[in-house]
Order: sequence, then structure tokens, then C-alpha cells
Amino acid sequence: MTAQSDVAAKRIVVGVDGSEQSIAALRWAARIASATGCGIDAIIAWEYPAAYGWVMAPEGWPLEDDSAATLHRTLDQAFGQHRPADLLAICRHGSARTLLLEASKGAEMLVVGSRGHGGFAGLLLGSVSAACAEHAHCPVLVVHEESSPNSEESGL
Repeated sequence: MTAQSDVAAKRIVVGVDGSEQSIAALRWAARIASATGCGIDAIIAWEYPAAYGWVMAPEGWPLEDDSAATLHRTLDQAFGQHRPADLLAICRHGSARTLLLEASKGAEMLVVGSRGHGGFAGLLLGSVSAACAEHAHCPVLVVHEESSPNSEESGL
């Protein structure tokens, strides 16, 4: 394997959910990918909502299609028509934390947004970003909405 193909195989994984924080995470990942020669895997996870152990989904609800549309809309919001050249948009069935932790196994970095659920809501909902920070197989960057890779404080 040549040095060039090693660089081409390097990936930065980004969790996408359509939030402002995931838009910021995508922008940070693009900035880091540009500086390091990595590609970007933008991943959105989908699963049918469950209540009391039962899967609850209205008949005919195209949840996978809705998730894919959210992924592409978020990429458009993050990059407009100037998407990074080596960007993969990935829509997968499963829990976000499970899919992102699995994707982190071969990644150079995992970038996720922080939705800011604290206190009791955070305990009830769990935190994908906290699970990723604790269990990922690579370095993790947790991005908050107010942070920007284009700001002078970013240091990049």
C-alpha cells in the first residue's frame, strides 16, 4: 500500500441529526479533513420509535426516506454547493450511538454535536455525544452550536 492510498483511506466520521450542532460538526470535520487529508463519512441513524417495548410507527411512514432527506438537507446547510470532495452521505438503520461507535473503529476522528440536554432530560434521553466521548475507538470532538471552525479562536 502506498502512502497516498493510506491517506485516502483515512476517514473522519460525523454524526448528523439535522440540528444546528450537527451542521457545526460537519463544518469542523471539513476543516479538519482538509488539514489532514481525510475523507468524511456523514452518518445519520434512523429507527422506528419505541414505547414500552413496542415499536410504534404509523403505517406507510417512510422513516428511512425522511432520514436521508434530513441528511442531505443538513449537508446543504453546512456546505451549500461546495461539499468536500471525499464526502460520503450514509443513512443507516440502528441507534445513533451504536452506529457511530462502530464507525469509530476505523476512523481518525469522530465528530458529534452536543444538543445540550442537561439535568433530568439528559438522564432520561441519554447522550449520544457522551457515549461517543466515553466509548469511541478514536479521538472525539464534541461541537457546540456556538463554536465555529471559521472563528479566529478555533486555531485552525
